Amino acid sequence: MPRGPQPLLTEPRSNARAASVRQGDVRILVIKLGALGDFVQAMGPAAAIRAHHPDAEITLLTTAPFAELARAAPYFDHIWIDERPKLVDLGRLWRLRGQMRQARFTRVYDLQTSRRSSAYFCLLGVSKRPEWSGIAWRASHPHANPARDRMHTLDRQAEQLRMAGIDAVSPPDLSWAKRDIARFDLPEHFLVLVPGGSKHRPEKRWPAGRYAQLANLAAKRGLVPVIVGGADEREVGREIVRICPTARDLTGRTSFGEIVGLGAAAWASVGNDTGPMHLLVAAGSPALVLYSRASDPALTQPRGKSVVVLRRDQLDDLAVDEVAATLHLS
Repeated sequence: MPRGPQPLLTEPRSNARAASVRQGDVRILVIKLGALGDFVQAMGPAAAIRAHHPDAEITLLTTAPFAELARAAPYFDHIWIDERPKLVDLGRLWRLRGQMRQARFTRVYDLQTSRRSSAYFCLLGVSKRPEWSGIAWRASHPHANPARDRMHTLDRQAEQLRMAGIDAVSPPDLSWAKRDIARFDLPEHFLVLVPGGSKHRPEKRWPAGRYAQLANLAAKRGLVPVIVGGADEREVGREIVRICPTARDLTGRTSFGEIVGLGAAAWASVGNDTGPMHLLVAAGSPALVLYSRASDPALTQPRGKSVVVLRRDQLDDLAVDEVAATLHLS
């Protein structure tokens, strides 16, 4: 079985674009490997790249967890999966190099801008390098701002694209990702809770017991609490339901598209600094995001029409009453 990134989607999305592709005019590679929140925030730039290159053949290089979203996005003709070979794994890197060189990309938009993605620029070799927007040394269109790491992700990517000649970058809109949520049989009024987060970053989580108390307050005001998270957060969901039996536990049961569907229908969403909150906000949900000192909302917070941030050095110090008051539940 071949290793390295494999194309998941090989057909152009329209006959008109296929004709342009056959002419071999412009072939674009967009690199965005993860994580979920970063992937969502890259969809605004992806839309801008597609608008700037309407007839180009555009390939996305991403990682397996985001293939579902990538397939649904209207911006890409092909999806490649990067298995993220170790930089000392010369065999797999050489295969990736061969695939990228064979594609004969005209330009690469590196939205990952990491050491790994910059290494791919070097991997291509001087004679085979396409135009490159990113931070790789000797890139043709560098993001030449020494303060880039102190910018919010959306602002940083928008400026990077401006330096590459793309002026208009809108916030991410995931309406194309929305999936039907009828199978969950939810009431009209529900509050989405996102109590999880990275397993290795417990300091970014508001305690599950506080979410349960908040769920009880929401239930008293006629809202059904709906708990969203990955399969590894099922224990958190069970704990909340034990304290608030009217809550609906959907941990481990939703696709990314269904989370977008929940966000489009929710009364509001509240959660930690974690990827699903970006999906909910991009779907249009009013949102309250809880931050500890472990991350900086000035750099990463979801942006939307109605997004509020509460921050404490330690989330244990954030009272249920303050969260409830911010949500107008008290």
